[in-house]
Amino acid sequence: MYSNRFNPNDLPLVLSVPELAKVLGIGRNAAYSLVNSGEIRSIRIGKNIRIPQSALMDFLNNYS
Repeated sequence: MYSNRFNPNDLPLVLSVPELAKVLGIGRNAAYSLVNSGEIRSIRIGKNIRIPQSALMDFLNNYS
């Protein structure tokens, strides 16, 4: 779904944690750790965790 080139316009407005892991090229557990620690903002909808695209971009901009 995702290529090696990162284009934020190709991302959905919200991502699941497994999608976040794919975008960042990390494992699912590492992605959950980033979300649970608050390093990446997230929204909980019932049992589902969603990461707004803006939260991912904020995270990436802070570590560039």
